[in-house]
Amino acid sequence: MSGTSSPGPAPDALELAALLCSRVCHDLISPVGAIVNGLEVLDDNPKPDDREFALDLIRKSARTASARLQFCRLAFGAAGSSGAQIDLGDAQTMARGHLEDGKVTIAWNLPRVLLPKNRVKLLLNMMVIAQQTIPRGGVLTVDPIGEGDTFGFRVTATGLNARMPQNIADMLSSDHASSVDAHAVQPYYTRLLAQACGLNVMLAPDGDAVVVTAS
Repeated sequence: MSGTSSPGPAPDALELAALLCSRVCHDLISPVGAIVNGLEVLDDNPKPDDREFALDLIRKSARTASARLQFCRLAFGAAGSSGAQIDLGDAQTMARGHLEDGKVTIAWNLPRVLLPKNRVKLLLNMMVIAQQTIPRGGVLTVDPIGEGDTFGFRVTATGLNARMPQNIADMLSSDHASSVDAHAVQPYYTRLLAQACGLNVMLAPDGDAVVVTAS
């Protein structure tokens, strides 16, 4: 008898919605919690230095929470009607606000064009996956693949000790069946977006870099 359990079924629409909500809440808990902590310090009538520290914490955390909300709205939310198109320039702004954190920088080589919203959502989710491969920071380089109706993307992550999480690569594979939890829902959702766009998404090493492609 093996020690592995049988994979669970794919989540239905209600479960997928709940898992994505859990993912968004996870992204927001940290900065919102820091704002609460800063306000508690202010309530204690702190010394001037402590007061300035608390105000600085609140300012930074509020900016982080706002950037994450705007990014999540575009990457996971409805973002307009079913046939809506999104400006890649707006997507770039959202990506920089959320992902450029002092450790990670973005080299954006895409044209400023309007693309169907699911294709833009796919790109943003690919960038989240690429960021996870460089835990010590680095550069995310975003390039186009093809043009017109076949427009795809390549996100290359370069950084010290870049790594390829095999569980994420497996979750992106259309022939991989596994139970999906709040930690795995983001790559699973990325796969669904790629399928909706008629694209295949892959995560693979490329020398010292890790590359996410959708083509």
